Amino acid sequence: MPTQRTKWFAVLLVVVALFAAACGGGDPADEEEGSGGGGSESDIKVGIAFDIGGLGDQSFNDAAKRGLDAAIEEGIIAEENTDFLEPNASGSNRDDNVVNLADQGYELVLAIGFAFSPGIDKIAGDYPEQFFGVVDGFAKDVENVTNLGFREEQGSFLVGAAAALKSEAGTIGFLGGQRGTGLIEKFEAGYAAGAQAVNPDIEILVEYIGDSTAAFNDPTKGEALSNSMYDGGADVVYHASGASGAGLFKAAAEQQKWAIGVDSDQSLTASADQQQWILTSMLKRVDTAVHDTIQAVAEDNFTSGFQTFGLEEGGVDYAVNEFNDNDELLSSDIQAELDKYKEQIISGEIEVPTEPEG
Repeated sequence: MPTQRTKWFAVLLVVVALFAAACGGGDPADEEEGSGGGGSESDIKVGIAFDIGGLGDQSFNDAAKRGLDAAIEEGIIAEENTDFLEPNASGSNRDDNVVNLADQGYELVLAIGFAFSPGIDKIAGDYPEQFFGVVDGFAKDVENVTNLGFREEQGSFLVGAAAALKSEAGTIGFLGGQRGTGLIEKFEAGYAAGAQAVNPDIEILVEYIGDSTAAFNDPTKGEALSNSMYDGGADVVYHASGASGAGLFKAAAEQQKWAIGVDSDQSLTASADQQQWILTSMLKRVDTAVHDTIQAVAEDNFTSGFQTFGLEEGGVDYAVNEFNDNDELLSSDIQAELDKYKEQIISGEIEVPTEPEG
C-alpha cells in the first residue's frame, strides 16, 4: 500500500510533466526546424553558381545574392542550408560548379548567367529529383529546369528616354559586353528605341567589348571604349557589360559626363567621385527572380520552362539615384516622362523592339 510520501511524489511528477509541456517541451525535432521563422523555414538546400565577375561585380551576380539573402531574412530557407560557388576568371569551370552543388544534394541549383544553359542541358537529366534555374537561360524545356528571363528591352527603353531627355549634345552611347548572343542586343534595341521616342534625330554610338563571356569582366577595355564615345561627342553612355561597366564609371567621372548603370542601382556601389555622374540605372530584378524561384521550390510550386519578368511583373525598371540632390541628375520632370512611357509599355501602346535596327 503506498505511503503518504509516495503519493505526494507521484503528484509532484505529474505537476512537473504538465509544467514542462506547457513551457514547450515538445518534440526536439520541432525545435530544430529553422532558426529564424518560428519553425516556418523550409529545409530545402539552395546552391548558387555565379558567373564571370563573381560577387562584387556590382551587377547580376550581386543581385542574385540579394535575392538569396532576402529568402533567408524572410525565413523561407535557413542560411546553413545555402552555399555558392564562384567561377574562375574565364568561366571554364561553370559546369563543374553546377555538378559540385548538385552532387552535394542541393535541391535547387541556380545558375546566374545565360552561358550556363548548354551545360544545364547535359547536367539536369542526371539529377531528376533536383531543380535548376538559369538566369537569362535558354536551356531545354525539361521538367526540372526553369529559365528566368527578363524584358531588358523595356527597362532599357526607359533609360534610353532618360538619356535623350538629359543629353545636351544630341549624341549618346551604348557599351555592350558580349556581342552575338542576342541578349545584350535587347538592351541596345530598347535603349535606342527609348532615345528615339524622345528625339528621332539623336545620334547613338555603339561599342561592344568582345565576342566571348570574358567581355563581361574587362573594365580596362570598358573604360577605353567609353572614353572613345565621350570623345566622339556622347554626353551620356549606358552600359550592359557586367563588371566591365566599372570602366564606364571611371571614364564618366574623369570626363565629367553622364553614365547609366545596369542590373542594380549602381550609384549605391560606385565610388564617391563617380556617384554624382550616374544619371540612373536600368534595374533588372535578378534578385526578384532568384527569391521567387526559391520560394516556389520551398512551397512545392516549381515551374519549369520559361518565365519572363518585365515592367508589368516588376522585373525591370529605372532607378532614382539617391544622390539626386535638388533634381540635378534625374529631374522630377524627366521622371514624370519616364513614368508615362512605363504606363504606355505596360498597356501595350508602345511595343519595344528586341533587336537593333539594321
